[in-house]
Amino acid sequence: MAAFARLLEHLLWPACKKQEAEEEEEGRRSHHGPRSLLDAPRCVQRPHGGAAASCGLRFGASAVQGWRAHMEDAHCAWLELPGLPPGWAFFAVLDGHGGARAALFGARHLPGHVLEALGPAPGEPEGVRGALRRAFLSADARLRALWPRGEPGGTTAVALLVSPRFLYLAHCGDSRAMLSRAGAVAFSTEDHRPLRPRERERIHNAGGTIRRRRLEGSLAVSRALGDFAYKEAPGRPPELQLVSAEPEVTALARQAEDEFLLLASDGVWDAMSGAALAGLVASRLRLGLAPELLCAQLLDTCLCKGSLDNMTCILVCFPGAPRPCEEAIRKELALDTALGHRVAALCSSAQEPPNLNTVFWTLASEDIPDLPPGGGLHCKAAVIAEVYSQLYQASGHQRQGPTGARKPTGTH
Repeated sequence: MAAFARLLEHLLWPACKKQEAEEEEEGRRSHHGPRSLLDAPRCVQRPHGGAAASCGLRFGASAVQGWRAHMEDAHCAWLELPGLPPGWAFFAVLDGHGGARAALFGARHLPGHVLEALGPAPGEPEGVRGALRRAFLSADARLRALWPRGEPGGTTAVALLVSPRFLYLAHCGDSRAMLSRAGAVAFSTEDHRPLRPRERERIHNAGGTIRRRRLEGSLAVSRALGDFAYKEAPGRPPELQLVSAEPEVTALARQAEDEFLLLASDGVWDAMSGAALAGLVASRLRLGLAPELLCAQLLDTCLCKGSLDNMTCILVCFPGAPRPCEEAIRKELALDTALGHRVAALCSSAQEPPNLNTVFWTLASEDIPDLPPGGGLHCKAAVIAEVYSQLYQASGHQRQGPTGARKPTGTH
């Protein structure tokens, strides 16, 4: 992981400093406050997962702080729901802004509000859709009662409630969910932005303005838990405030062709499209990669592709998910071997080994067969970095940082 962090320093550090300078000059904000960036990314992940054999569900989850100065994402995963029959499960990803308090609250308490709203015998699908709406609003009310007066901050949220018959997706803000069915993207949530017609109408009716595509020139999303400074319009119910905690809820009847569903914070979608993510996930499942390790690899790929945000993803696999394929595994092993040989050749062809940045972009300019769909060479960045690091250790050469002077921290 240290080698991968060094690769990201080489590839992205100048771009990070440029963006940070531009944002300071223009006064742009990401939800709340300046988007302060670190000098080196924090790449440590703690992937985890589980399975419910009775209903054929598997999940994996992982999160990474990345270039942000603080980690403000949170998530939760329940493969079983107390009081409900087997086959019900709940997953959520929350992306905080102005601090992590609201996201952590949602991860800890939103499942309980969902269970309370569902009751012991939820009616499907409309009864469940209504329960999810009530759960988000009641969680927001509880958060408000605990929130320090005058403090900024909030969180987006995207949640998946699985029943034996339906998939229910509830979301507020720009954390997003995508369903892959029969090898294609069958559904994706739509971000809640101030310029969406329904959102814009609510904002204007509540006396708000939209400037620079942001609510009151500051907030980039129009629905969230928290953000109570935007929920003070007199005489208006919670769902009609400038910022609403009411989720948009979709019920999808389950089908045998359902493969997997990905929940992720916006840092993931900033780096890759839904179609690219679906292709990458499917290709990794054909390698037999466990969902939690797949999530970690996906976040590494998004880091290498340039995401500067905190990132969290949960992958939920259904019985119809792609299965391991011997041919795919053989091609992947051959690709890793070929990349290793090519890195060694580049490092041995000059008196002084090229830096990691040069090696990566040299490979990127070449026609390399069988690269992962959607991820391309960026998906193999960790492999390249590890081979390069081993070669450096063997040769005893000293490494320079991105500016030609900085040394690695060695803590990632």
